[in-house]
Amino acid sequence: MRNNAPPEHAHVLIASRDTVHARAVGNFLEVEGYRVERCHDARGVLRLVSRSAFDIVVLDLELDDESDLDLVTYVRRQTPEAQLILLVDVAKIERALAGIRRGAFFYLPRTSAPSDVALVVGKARRNLQTQSAMQDYEQNLFQEFVGDSKAMKRVIEVISKVAPTDSTVLILGESGTGKEIIANAIHRLSRRREMPFIAVNCAALPDQLLESEMFGHVKGAFTGAETDKRGLFVEADGGTILLDEVGEMSLATQAKLLRVLQNGEIRPVGSTASSHVDVRILAATNRNLEDAVAERSFREDLYFRLNVIQVRVPPLRERMDALPQLVGHFVSQMNRRFDKRVKGFDEQAQAYLRNYSYPGNVRELESIIAHAVIMADGETIRARDLPDHVRAGGSAPFALPHYEIDTLPTLKEMEERLIGQALEKLEGNQTEVANALGISRSTLWRKMKEYGINTD
Repeated sequence: MRNNAPPEHAHVLIASRDTVHARAVGNFLEVEGYRVERCHDARGVLRLVSRSAFDIVVLDLELDDESDLDLVTYVRRQTPEAQLILLVDVAKIERALAGIRRGAFFYLPRTSAPSDVALVVGKARRNLQTQSAMQDYEQNLFQEFVGDSKAMKRVIEVISKVAPTDSTVLILGESGTGKEIIANAIHRLSRRREMPFIAVNCAALPDQLLESEMFGHVKGAFTGAETDKRGLFVEADGGTILLDEVGEMSLATQAKLLRVLQNGEIRPVGSTASSHVDVRILAATNRNLEDAVAERSFREDLYFRLNVIQVRVPPLRERMDALPQLVGHFVSQMNRRFDKRVKGFDEQAQAYLRNYSYPGNVRELESIIAHAVIMADGETIRARDLPDHVRAGGSAPFALPHYEIDTLPTLKEMEERLIGQALEKLEGNQTEVANALGISRSTLWRKMKEYGINTD
């Protein structure tokens, strides 16, 4: 959709049962250069919106002798970027207000003069231009952060397609890969961009406090609940909520989250009354939720509800071609934060950055650059300005031993030894071993069983 197009390219649908008024409004807009299509019943709206992308839709709320609020919802879902202008009877303004709550841009009396309708259409077009410019800005900023990595092209493609919808998204990746950055980008590129974006760390609070934080509570619900409290789902109404580390949520809280996903219903702790919210849910985790479902620590029905669209954020070691852009992004950020004038790195410092393994991913890189910018005496970061552990080359998880060509082990033998070394180094923590080896925990378990390694 060409949101920043001039009027002669902007595509307008006029849907009104008053054929004379619809023709007059359409003629007025065509003179001003808009491309106009008309229809006079709900069936025509369904047909045209399903086959064409409109920039602006002028919709009569009395198309079929009854309130057509469901058409508002349909048009918003089919063309989420389109600006929707409602025509209403002056005695039924409450319907217009309900339409605004469902995402319409503006409303006018059904008898408005064509020039007045054209004036609002012009405002809607300018609003589209503003939104398009903001989307371009957000997209450019996001791409600057993730870099032009081949491993991230699929991530950017998925985000661009899913952001304008209201679909749930499951964001997977190791700690520090930037999952919250991804979630924020989805929100900022969505039609909910002007509404709240709230992130909840599900691993940071005990179960009862997490439930209260998300859904709220009533006075007296538990010790210390001295007043009613609005939950974060209510605070995020109309916007987006990110459930970070969702894999750490208890089964009891998972059941309540499922209710929200199924029908938008929330119930504060200690209350018998439910209310409805309109919130888009994004979830993020560094756990393998399929394994968690198999272990019965995560509900299968909730997993399927969350996993409509899946985004896997690769670890930094899998997208090192993005390192120069990420470093440049963080240097600019730290220059502003610390009032410095760093312009680059000497060759030795660059070599250290290229050879480091970044077990903490993008979050660790940000910390490393902050340290280097602070320590730099001039415009160039030198090797001595980097943290000690980076200059030491970092510690690779495991070092492969040297073998003579005639004594090379088989790949299976190498794999068995590597898994054994990993388990020893990481003290038997299978989750950390799986992450370090770049495989799922279930794959690690199968390999251990295959090689006779104690899976307990």
